[in-house]
Amino acid sequence: MADQPVLARLRFGREDAERDVTEGLLLRGAFLSNAAYRGALSGHKMLIIGRKGSGKSAICMRLMSDGEGGHPGGKVLVTPDEAAGEEIRRFELQGLPGDSAKALIWRYVFAVHAARYLVDHAKGAHPGCHKADSVKALGRFLKQNGEAPGGGRLVERLAQGARGLQTSLSLEAFGIKAGVELAQSPSEGARAARQLEIVEQGVAAAFGDLGCDGVVHPPFLLMVDQLEQVWSAEPDSNSMVIGLLLAAKHAAGLYGRSVRFLLFLRADIYDSLSFGEGDKFHGDELRIAWTEQALRDLALARARASVGEELTEERLWKELFPQTVAGEEITAHLFGRCLPRPRDAIQFLNLCQEKAWLDHERERITEGDVTLAGRQFSEWKLKDLTSEYLVAHPFLRQLFPLFQNTGYVVTRAALTRRFEAAVDTLHHDFPAYANALTLQGVIDVLYGVGFLGVRRGNDVVYAGDDGLAVQPHETEFQVHPCFRAALGATTAFDLRRYEPQVAGARIATGSLGPGTPGSSSLNRDDRLLMQLARSCHSILAQVGRAVGLTQDVRDELTREINRVLDEVDRIPAGAAASVGIDVDDHLLAAAHYFTTLAAQLRATGLEESTGIGDVTRRVEEEVRRLRRAAGGSYGSSGDSHGY
Repeated sequence: MADQPVLARLRFGREDAERDVTEGLLLRGAFLSNAAYRGALSGHKMLIIGRKGSGKSAICMRLMSDGEGGHPGGKVLVTPDEAAGEEIRRFELQGLPGDSAKALIWRYVFAVHAARYLVDHAKGAHPGCHKADSVKALGRFLKQNGEAPGGGRLVERLAQGARGLQTSLSLEAFGIKAGVELAQSPSEGARAARQLEIVEQGVAAAFGDLGCDGVVHPPFLLMVDQLEQVWSAEPDSNSMVIGLLLAAKHAAGLYGRSVRFLLFLRADIYDSLSFGEGDKFHGDELRIAWTEQALRDLALARARASVGEELTEERLWKELFPQTVAGEEITAHLFGRCLPRPRDAIQFLNLCQEKAWLDHERERITEGDVTLAGRQFSEWKLKDLTSEYLVAHPFLRQLFPLFQNTGYVVTRAALTRRFEAAVDTLHHDFPAYANALTLQGVIDVLYGVGFLGVRRGNDVVYAGDDGLAVQPHETEFQVHPCFRAALGATTAFDLRRYEPQVAGARIATGSLGPGTPGSSSLNRDDRLLMQLARSCHSILAQVGRAVGLTQDVRDELTREINRVLDEVDRIPAGAAASVGIDVDDHLLAAAHYFTTLAAQLRATGLEESTGIGDVTRRVEEEVRRLRRAAGGSYGSSGDSHGY
C-alpha cells in the first residue's frame, strides 16, 4: 500500500460513524473536536441536536471509545431497534397521559442500567464495597426481575419491565412486598410510579454508599442514540421522545453528579415536539453547526489519517485537487455544494477521488472529475433528502418538479404560478397534508429541510444560518447548490441562451477577411454593428447599476449580453457584406433576442427594488433603437445611453 500513489491511498472515511470506528479511521486522528463534542464531554449539555449526517453518532462513538477522547468512566449506549421502539410506543398506564407513561418506562431503563453498572463497579473499583447492603439489594433486584447482566435483548427486557410496571415488579430486595404494600394505589399509573420510585431510591442509595459522586472518579455516562430509527410522525412516537426527555431530566436531578445523561436527537424530530415542559430544556440543548472552515479542517484531518503521512493543506487542495473548478476556488466549490454536515462532505470528496483514481488511475483529481462527481453527488442528495424527511414530509419528492429545468433563483410570484398548477394533484395525492400544502406551507417546508434559501439583503440564507423563518414579505429564493445539478437548474434564471448568427460560423471557418485596404469611411453595415455594440454596452451598464440584484443574476445577464457583443466585435470593419452576411437581419435577430430577454425578466417576479425593472426597460429601449436603425434611421439618433 505504501508504494501506491498518494491519491490511491486517499480516503475521507465512511459516511457512518459505526464503520469509521470499525475500520479505525475515526480513532486515528480523523475525529475533529467541536463545540458539541466539548459540551458532551464536559457534561454541560444533555441534548445534542443535529441533522442527519451532522456527526451526532461520531461524537457518541468517540465518547464510547476507551482511548484518548473517550469518556474515562463507566458508560453505556442505548440504541433502540424497531422492536424495542414498538414496545415503548405501545406502553401505557391507566391514569397517566402518554408522555408520563413513556417517561416511566425510560426511567426504568435508566435505573436498570445504573444498577448493573453499580453492581459491577463495586466489585472492581471499590473492593469490599460490593457487600454493602444497598449494592447487594440491587444485585438481588436485577436477578429477581430478569435484568442481570448478560440477560436478553433490549426488547425482551423492555417487555418484561413494562409488564412489571403495569402489574408488579419484584421489590423484595428492597424489603417491599409489592402485592400487599402497593395494593392501595389509586390507579395503575400511580402504582407503577411508586414501584419505580423504590427502585430509583435503591440506585441512589448505592451511589451514595459507594461515594460515586463524580468527584472521586468520573460519573457513569448513559447515552441514547439512533432514536430516529424507531420514530414516526405519530402521537405515540412523539410521546416516546418526550417521555425520554422527561425521564432524563428527572433522573439527572435524582442521581446528581453520579450519572451523566446524553441524548442524541435529530433536529427535525426535536423541533416537531410540543409539550408543556419544553422550555425547561433550552439550557440543555446544544445544536451541531458546521462552517465551511470546519468542514475543511475535518477533510484535512481525515485525509491525513488515511494517507499516513503529514499531508499539507497546500498539497491537498492545490496538487491532489484542482485549484479551481469553473473559475471557483476548489474548497468553495466543494463545500458550497454540500449541506453543512460531515456526511455530505465525506461522500463528495470520496466520489472525486474515485472518479480520478478508480475510473482513470490518475494521480491527481481533474476539474472534469470534480464536475462528474458533482452531478452524481447532487442526484444522491436529492434522493437522500426525500428519504430523510419521508416520515415528516412524504410529499417532498412531488415538490421537486416545481424547480426542474429552470433557474435556481425563484421568486414568490413565479413559485405561485407553478404551485397553482400543481396544487390540485398534491391535495389529491396527499389529502392528510392538505392544510400544510399551501404556498407558504411549501416554502416553509423547503426552507426548513435546506432545499431553498431566502435572500436577505445581499446574502442568501439557508436553514441553520439564521433562526428566523421565511417571512411573508420575502420574495426571492434560491435552490441550494447541492441540488441544482440533479434538477437541471444550473443557471440563475432560465434565460434563453443567445445563439451566434451566421457570422459566428463564418468567423470560425476563417472566411472573414479584413475590409478594403485604405478604407476609412464607415458604411451602413458598420454603423449598424456599432449601434448594436452601443446597445450591448448600454444594457451592461444598466445591469452593473442594478446593485439590488444578486451577483448570480447579474453574472448571468452579463454573460448573455457579452455573447452578443463578442460576436459583433469579431466582425472586422467592412467585411460583413463581402461574405454575404445580412447585417440588417443580424441586427433584427439580436433585437428579437433582447425582446425575449425582456419578457423573461418581467416574468421572473423580482422586486422592482432590485433594479430588474430598470434593466428590463433599458433592454426594451435598446430594442426600439435597434429596430429604428435597421429601418434606415441612422442619422441623428438622439441616443442617450447613460453610461
